[in-house]
Amino acid sequence: MTTDPAFDDLMARLRAGDQDAATHIFNRFARQLINLTRSRLDTLLRPKMDPEDVLQSVYRSFFDRHARGQYDLENWDSLWGILTLITIRKCGHRLEYYRAARRDIQREAALPPEASGIGWEAVARDPTPSEAAQLTETIEQLMAGLTSRQRDMVALRLQGYTAPEISARVKRTERTVQRVLQRVKTKLERIHGDLP
Repeated sequence: MTTDPAFDDLMARLRAGDQDAATHIFNRFARQLINLTRSRLDTLLRPKMDPEDVLQSVYRSFFDRHARGQYDLENWDSLWGILTLITIRKCGHRLEYYRAARRDIQREAALPPEASGIGWEAVARDPTPSEAAQLTETIEQLMAGLTSRQRDMVALRLQGYTAPEISARVKRTERTVQRVLQRVKTKLERIHGDLP
């Protein structure tokens, strides 16, 4: 039986969709879960995965399942146990993914020491006014004819969000998001083909 009324109240608020409750839980365990993720990730896998991405995925899974009533949590320890279990499983799945035949990270070769010279470094520079104007015009052409929600999908993709993340944010299926992004990509390829 639960002995902490504050915990019961927080879980009830979370199930009802209270963002403050979600923020409280996120902040309470985020640091520990990031440390746990770092300890579980293979040294070869660390450059490919940010522990904070795993953390976001853990909380997304937990909040979704909790809202559907899949967890009967009694106290903070049981909540920590669930979050730990989800984290460990997600790390294991990512490790399996990156060790699959074609993606096997253990087969990757490091760059030779001489390849780290100045010729290999990226040159950072701001776009020229002409490039900036062309980019602005291209984005305006891409956004033309899109609904507000579709523009949001494209904007989130340009910010680096994945299709599943965009789907969760705009409350549309992942398949819908992928169709919109594919349509915009096709449009971009046509625009690019028309450029000199």
